Amino acid sequence: MSWETVIGLEVHVQLATRTKIFSGASTAFGAEPNSQACLIDMAMPGTLPVVNHEAIRNAVRFGLAIGAKINQRSVFERKNYFYPDLPKGYQTTQLEAPIVGAGEVEIRLEDGSTRTVRIHHAHLEEDAGKSLHEDFHGMTGIDLNRAGTPLIEIVTEPDMRTAEEAVAFARKLHALVTSIGICDGDMSQGSMRFDVNVSVRKSGDPLGTRTETKNLNSFRFMEKAIALEIRRQIDLLEDGGTVQQETRLYNGDSNTARAMRTKEDANDYRYFPCPDLLPVEITEDDIEALRASLPELPDARRDRFTRDFGLPDYDAEIISASRDMSDYFEQAAEHAGDAKLAANWMLGEMSARLNAEEIGIGKSPVSAAHLGQLIQRIKDGTISSKIAKQVFDACWQGNGSPDEIIEREGLKQVSDTGELEKIVDGIIADNAEQVAAFKAADEKKQKKMFGFFVGQAMKATQGKANPQQINQLLQKKLQD
Repeated sequence: MSWETVIGLEVHVQLATRTKIFSGASTAFGAEPNSQACLIDMAMPGTLPVVNHEAIRNAVRFGLAIGAKINQRSVFERKNYFYPDLPKGYQTTQLEAPIVGAGEVEIRLEDGSTRTVRIHHAHLEEDAGKSLHEDFHGMTGIDLNRAGTPLIEIVTEPDMRTAEEAVAFARKLHALVTSIGICDGDMSQGSMRFDVNVSVRKSGDPLGTRTETKNLNSFRFMEKAIALEIRRQIDLLEDGGTVQQETRLYNGDSNTARAMRTKEDANDYRYFPCPDLLPVEITEDDIEALRASLPELPDARRDRFTRDFGLPDYDAEIISASRDMSDYFEQAAEHAGDAKLAANWMLGEMSARLNAEEIGIGKSPVSAAHLGQLIQRIKDGTISSKIAKQVFDACWQGNGSPDEIIEREGLKQVSDTGELEKIVDGIIADNAEQVAAFKAADEKKQKKMFGFFVGQAMKATQGKANPQQINQLLQKKLQD
């Protein structure tokens, strides 16, 4: 009997508010340590928290985006535990009455199949600070800038069975929260962090003992951490051992994981209602106003791209997953007058450059207008597809617009029929032996040999000859 994996996720999403969830301190990233932690964040005597209304609205927006039940009355609790970077000695969170109830997210896998992942709930809470170990010898530094940063924690049901499904869900969630504007999605800055719960069982058996691998901040690391934990649990059970319920940490540099602590249950945290905060009340009018303000969601964008632009499902799925990518695509397609070519360039040359430099499309040196202009020049025959990559590279380096680069570098395609005919005649005259062999060969061999003559023509024109015209002229001349 084979092993079955059961996976659930807890996802911490940092909400895009200018100030913290219970204070007026800034949430801006990159400030000097401890420069953005006020007396409220540190729970100094005599201070009282005040709920950030925008954090409430962002949580509701997320709930509406996944079709969840919005709880019109939600309550904050104190979750008690000691950690050096938790200045209060407790975390203000939600347990019994979270703001977002049950919902669901549909994911699409590489084979085109779909799966629905149920959301158990999503609750509001504050982030802790950060322990710094690298720059201190034998000591730990504490940076409280993150303390009090607003989060929603999204808790799924254990509906995923493979690492591929978990990563597909994580990507879909990233697309959702960035599309509705409640999170910037920058995982390198901790804006989204994934805790992965994994257990294995024989098919048909009850759920096995789960472990939680915490604070994964990339899709690649998530996939590797899950694969590693599945293998560890199966090996352990097949050797007659037992899986311990524990919290684990994954090291992406070495692709290893280790146990951090025994996994706590809810009663270990001694939750109780926060005496400093009143229940949050949301009216039906508030909910409907937020529903009306939601932008186009990724699934709707994908359907529109396939319907209105004729994109294949695969292209539409990738482009629609990012609002920045979607906006760039629509602008490039408008300038190019060809949506499919715009998509091809974005998913090909553009994506390769972005990945190599580890930047998002919002920081691309090549604007949507310039990509559209480049595609226009391919379509009108000014440059060949091969030369276009050279122009794209120069544009990426900041050397001007495609038209400026083409003019300055003399990259215009040679399309003059008379000039090209002279070049082809010269090639045939200079390669009489190859011409004779070509004419004596059968059709199959001729197809292989034809590339030699095309190569000679391109060499003679420094790659600037119009390929279609060259092919037509060579075919005509070689058949004479």
